[in-house]
Amino acid sequence: MTDPVPDPGADLALYVHWPYCSRICPYCDFNVVRDRGRTAEQAGLVAAILDDLQAQAALTRPRRLASIFFGGGTPSLMDPAAVEAVIDRARVLFPPESDIEISLEANPTDAEADRFAALAAAGVNRLSMGVQALDDAALALLGRNHSADEARRAVAVAARAFPRLSIDLIYARPGQTVAAWTAELEEALGLGFEHISPYQLTIEPGTAFGRAFRRGTLVPPDEDLAAALYETTQTVLERAGFEAYEVSNHARGVAARSAHNLHVWRGGDYLGVGPGAHGRLTLDGTRTATVARRAIADYAGGVAAGTPWSERIALSPLEAAEERVLLGLRTVEGAALADLKALGRSPERAPLADLAVDGFLAIAGDRVAATARGRPVLDGVLKALLA
Repeated sequence: MTDPVPDPGADLALYVHWPYCSRICPYCDFNVVRDRGRTAEQAGLVAAILDDLQAQAALTRPRRLASIFFGGGTPSLMDPAAVEAVIDRARVLFPPESDIEISLEANPTDAEADRFAALAAAGVNRLSMGVQALDDAALALLGRNHSADEARRAVAVAARAFPRLSIDLIYARPGQTVAAWTAELEEALGLGFEHISPYQLTIEPGTAFGRAFRRGTLVPPDEDLAAALYETTQTVLERAGFEAYEVSNHARGVAARSAHNLHVWRGGDYLGVGPGAHGRLTLDGTRTATVARRAIADYAGGVAAGTPWSERIALSPLEAAEERVLLGLRTVEGAALADLKALGRSPERAPLADLAVDGFLAIAGDRVAATARGRPVLDGVLKALLA
């Protein structure tokens, strides 16, 4: 926290949302649709994304490209030629100063693994793989369409194809024990990745898991067990040399951290294209939140009509400062004390002073960061700090 935090400056990151999935997972509440039989629609969506990029570039002053992140959905299902077209267009519109991180999310099915070399040739240099579990019963519960063996093979293939590799795992699953999670994490660490995002299973209301939870047929771990699983995650990964540089992101060394995510967490501008994509742009000198139309046809039609966004909200200086605090406190870099002071929070007065005295926040120099005690209960800390 005491090291200088890089300023994202005028550079612009790009988020590309590809909504198609071969299967909809029961815990997922993202903007996704089934992939089957949509070839013509997908070609139209690629064209709309390219047009949207062009139109949004015209709204901003000349910017340098900081990073690209293909999310979804399952963007590894994209035609690699389409991925390359988006990358090339972004580089022309926002010429980067040097090589940049270009990340893409993938699943470990054999069909997707076959595309890894082509995606790397298209310009992707960092793969984020949704392994989610290394246990076949857990994968079946999570609705995944790959096996643990397929995941192991896919990680090995990806490690050869991409300079940077990250995996996702889900914990606090129904029936999971600390011993089983410890063994699973330790096995995963042998796969050779440099970045891992372990997420605690969240039961979202509009999902299949949400409905099962209401019926009482899905029972997640209680709070004490969930906390023990969180602590196990931190202990096992830290022992293996992974730093929790963000609440749900661990990297083996500074170079392995996600440059795209750091740009967002530091409050940098980012452009969102694709159905339902969120963005943050400085337009006419004002931090502006954008949300693209969610339905694929509505998005494509909106782009054609010059109205791709369902929301365009100018944030006040206080709203922008609060957002930077919310994002910054998720990271080891913390939030700028100046942003907290702009919100009327002072190190000498409650609630900031009390949270520091109680050991939930630490103040050093011009920044405030959550402590090891504060991070597991960050939602509560933020509520107390910003209410």
